[in-house]
Amino acid sequence: MDDSVENKEELIKKVVRGEIALHEIDRLAEAGDAVEIRRKGIEKLEGVSLANIGSAKIDYSLIKGKNAENVIGMTSIPIGVAGPLKVNGAYFAGETYVPLSTTEGALIASISRGIKAINASGGSTVRVIKDGMTRGPVFQFDSIVDIEKFLEWLPKNFKKIKSAAEKTTNHGRLEDIQPLVTGTNVFLRFTYKTGDAMGMNMATVATEAGCNFIEEHFEGAKLIAVSGNVCSDKKQSLINSINGRGKTVVAEVVVKEDVLKNIFKTDADAVNNVNLRKNWAGSARAGSATQFNAHFANTIAAMFLATGQDVAQVVESSSGYTWTEARGRDLYIAVTLPALEIGTVGGGTGLPTQKEALSLMNVCGPGNPAGSNAMKLAEIIASVVLAGELNLLSALATRELGKAHQKLGRNKA
Repeated sequence: MDDSVENKEELIKKVVRGEIALHEIDRLAEAGDAVEIRRKGIEKLEGVSLANIGSAKIDYSLIKGKNAENVIGMTSIPIGVAGPLKVNGAYFAGETYVPLSTTEGALIASISRGIKAINASGGSTVRVIKDGMTRGPVFQFDSIVDIEKFLEWLPKNFKKIKSAAEKTTNHGRLEDIQPLVTGTNVFLRFTYKTGDAMGMNMATVATEAGCNFIEEHFEGAKLIAVSGNVCSDKKQSLINSINGRGKTVVAEVVVKEDVLKNIFKTDADAVNNVNLRKNWAGSARAGSATQFNAHFANTIAAMFLATGQDVAQVVESSSGYTWTEARGRDLYIAVTLPALEIGTVGGGTGLPTQKEALSLMNVCGPGNPAGSNAMKLAEIIASVVLAGELNLLSALATRELGKAHQKLGRNKA
């Protein structure tokens, strides 16, 4: 037995005996060995086999210190493609296949049928109408008298706060600070341009620097937390729906009568009626504040998994509205995503399969000019969401939903 194997076996024993913590293995073994040692230690401790988790290919050096801690292997989720999809955007104009990672049978087929109808109608028209990542710290003051003075001071010192924040980043640009007052609390919603990055970490570090400047230069301002929940990150909120977070995107298409009839076996009035009664009346009756859509989250989650986005941000990224109109015998349909939080650099976008998925759409890495690749990705995702909504509403109008899942979403073997 060579020294490396002997060392691994000894470290596994130490894990089992509780002599070393899982995270300590990273400094005691090479990157690739650390994953194996952790996994085998857990297997012995719990009496389970993690062979499949361990069999997936992984270069731990790409993950270590960036994407995950105490790594023992990789999970595998199927990736399918839909398309090509024709997109008429301000940043992306052309056709592309789109990668979708999911375990839900029928989802990719559903989106594919929606894409077929969109292409037959000339493609989706899509625009990013707002762009800005937010972080919302909370300050404590002694009284409203102090807060009144602070609210007068804040805009006069915006440029200095901006300078302090932007010293921490090469690409982030502070655009605005919106104050919100509750009792002795002042919440400040910092909004940044973040280039091709989703920008949450960038915004956090920059905001901390801006908050330090405020504390140093305004007596009585006490920072309680750099995130006071008005950001609003990884939570449903009306402030994101109204003011936007990340990219606010609208995608639309007019589907002609013959396309509705040939592809979906339905008509504009039937689809519009389902949207009105399901997405609007139904969501309102259920008490929804931000979710007036059929299944944005399905498509957003599948795109996020495939392209290395922060999956927890599906929560706010999938909020939004599906609007339809019967225009004569044609159907107008649009989706509005107020808070699509995505990037093409940073986070999980640099991992091997995620990079390939982004490359499939020609949006991998930084764009030229900066920020353009993230804008392209936003336009593509919104167009795919549009395809998913169009198909599901049509399937509901013709009572095909159960049949589709019976055929494609259930294993009868």
